[in-house]
Amino acid sequence: MAEKYLITGAGGQIGSELSIALAARYDSSNVIIAGHRKPLPPEIENSGHVITLDVCDPQALEAIVERYGITTIYHLAGVLSVIAESHPHKAWDINVNGLRNILEVSAKHGCAVFFPSSIGAFGPQTPPDNTPQETIQRPSTIYGITKVAGELLCDYYHNRYGVDTRGLRFPGLISYLAPPGGGTTDYAVEIFHDAVNGREHKCFLAAGTFLDMMYMPDAIKAIIRLMEADPSTLIHRNAYNITAMSFDPEAICAEIQKHIPLFTMSYNVDSEKQAIADSWPNKMDDSAARSEWGWNPHYDLPAMVVEMLKNITP
Repeated sequence: MAEKYLITGAGGQIGSELSIALAARYDSSNVIIAGHRKPLPPEIENSGHVITLDVCDPQALEAIVERYGITTIYHLAGVLSVIAESHPHKAWDINVNGLRNILEVSAKHGCAVFFPSSIGAFGPQTPPDNTPQETIQRPSTIYGITKVAGELLCDYYHNRYGVDTRGLRFPGLISYLAPPGGGTTDYAVEIFHDAVNGREHKCFLAAGTFLDMMYMPDAIKAIIRLMEADPSTLIHRNAYNITAMSFDPEAICAEIQKHIPLFTMSYNVDSEKQAIADSWPNKMDDSAARSEWGWNPHYDLPAMVVEMLKNITP
């Protein structure tokens, strides 16, 4: 019997591209796509079976797992950092209770689970440079708290019930396909749209704010590589640090100006977003991912800028 894959949150930034990648890799007939964003982009609508699913409804979730014979769940449904601060109760319900429902049904039906954590799982007391794989995690945002809870839940369900849980701590993700979804690193996507459309970019983070970043194709590659890795090689299993580049607003602006010399940027700092960014690492140590399952990013900042400018149309 063929493996069957369920993607929750398929209309989001990661889910949009992962849906297409999994359909190409495993055949669209084996990929079940669940997303609330309507309409979904045509590439997603055509990449597998599209359904509607509320991950906070455990009965509906189990019915879908049983109906389609799901063997692996890529659980991407969630509320991102900035929106979570405005709606903390909703963030907890979706990010934690939704994950618990995924893990419960997976324990019952033998599904593997991918869970995306984030640099938001760290906090002000975390070492900001070369942030270790295992270190203090005391996040100051509800988003970060839900991500730490998610990491621990995945570990618990693996150790207690044998669920094959695996996960990554993503940096800021940059994509031309899906619009920004309410994250603290969204400026690094918005800046390209402003540049291509001849607008000045008003950056909501302050000068000198370094953050880990990654071009979306590398993130998709990392998810697939981790989920296909030999489990005997996985020591940490959940919440692997991964990164590809670390830059501040000035650096990405300067790189864009190499291609669009008249592009300009100014600052209009959002104090809430800045406080979140200041609590996150400058750069993570991803040596565990590199040694345990061969993580190796392809895109650096110059290569990413070329691809983003080529693919965003005015």
